[in-house]
Formats: sequence, C-alpha cells, structure tokens
Amino acid sequence: MLDDFLIRAALAGVGLAFAVGPLGSFVVWRRMAYFGDATAHAAILGVALALLFSVPVTLGTLLVALTMALSVSWLVAQGYAMDATLGVLSHSALAAGLVAISFVPGVRVDLSAFLFGDILAVGWSDLWVIWGGAALVCALIFWRWSRLLTATLSEDLAMASGINPRREQLVLTLALAVVVAVALKVVGTLLIAAMLIIPAAAGRNLSRNPEAMVAWAIVIGAASALGGLAASFTLDAPAGPSIVVAAAAIFVIVVVLRRR
Repeated sequence: MLDDFLIRAALAGVGLAFAVGPLGSFVVWRRMAYFGDATAHAAILGVALALLFSVPVTLGTLLVALTMALSVSWLVAQGYAMDATLGVLSHSALAAGLVAISFVPGVRVDLSAFLFGDILAVGWSDLWVIWGGAALVCALIFWRWSRLLTATLSEDLAMASGINPRREQLVLTLALAVVVAVALKVVGTLLIAAMLIIPAAAGRNLSRNPEAMVAWAIVIGAASALGGLAASFTLDAPAGPSIVVAAAAIFVIVVVLRRR
C-alpha cells in the first residue's frame, strides 16, 4: 500500500496540474514566460514578510506575487521596456527576500524547500489550499474564456468587440499570483515557471484548438507530477526537480513523435 505522504503528494501534484494547465496555456500564447518567472521569484520576499509578521506563508506569497505582477504591468503601461523591467524587479525581489529571511528573528528556514519545493511534506491543510487555488484559477479563466481568447488574439479586435484588454490582463495577473502561492509548496519558486510552460508547450503540439490544448496541458501536468514522484521515490531524488524533469521528458517525446 502507498504511504499516506505519497498519496498527499500525488493529490497535490494533480491539483497543481489543474491550476497550471489553463493558465500556462495563456502564458504560452501571450509569451509571458518571463513574466511568470518574475512573479514566482517574488514569492521568496512574500515568505520573508509572512514570517516577519506571523501570517500564513500562502497569504504573504499571494500578496507579494500580486503586487509584483501589478507593478510590472503598471511600469510597462508607462512605457518602460518589458524585459528590462522584469529583469530588475525579478532579481531584486528574489535577492531582497533571501536577505530578509536571514533577519527574521528566532526562525530557522530551510530555503531549499521554498526554492525547489517540498511536495512530500504537504499536509491535508495544504491540499485544501492547493485544490482551492486550482478551483479558483479554473473558475476565473473559464468565466472569462472567450474574452481572454479574444484579447490574446488581438487587442484591436478585443477593443472593437467592447472588451478591455487591460482588464483581461488583470485577470491573468490575479490567476498567476494564485498559482504562484499554490505551487510554492509543490515545486518551489525556481521551478514554478517550468510547470507553467512545459505542459502547455507540450500540449500545443498535440492539439488543434485552444480547448484541447488546455486539456492536454492538464493531463501532461498531472502525468509529470505522478511520474516525477515515482522517479523520486525509486531513485531517491528531489521530488520537485524530478517533476519538472518528467515534464521535460514528456515534452521531448511529444516533439519527437510529432516530427515522425
């Protein structure tokens, strides 16, 4: 029989797949990979502030990730270059978080758990957070599905249809912050962007329409989580990186099969 911690880890991985599948598809379509990476890096600063003010880590991560995403969107709207803005804020937030954690009094923190995830330590309360966050992201995206697709296809077409592209960007920003907060425990800040991008990129090679791509992204994300956990258990390897390696392996297989 499977150990209880493995069951919790598997449920956490599948829950993460439902969160990153729909959002990751839009990240790939809109070429927001670096945007997602910058938001994820800010999570470390959220961890530090949560420990400093004695609030739940998920809440601190969510607020800082949302602040980072909104700040980047505002600066880009003011005319600043996207790549330079992301580079400055992303690495500054990560460095500030690492420094801030060292000054939190009376707290000893295992940074590797936040950087690379600790899915094997997920508890039942964490599962409620992960699945609740996944449900929120799915509901938010599918509620705005047609509007998000139109704004992604063409901002001019969206405006002609009475859709505000900035509002749809805000929806994606909110969803991204939720995913970062949810995924922190599973794969860590340094690997969140990989789980957003790789399953969606693999799913794009197997689909002919947006809905199919989202479905494939969820399936591949779940398969990556379960395969990575199996590899981690068998080879005694780190669980978070093993999940990303499994996703990368699936991507390579899909690309090779498509070319043939």
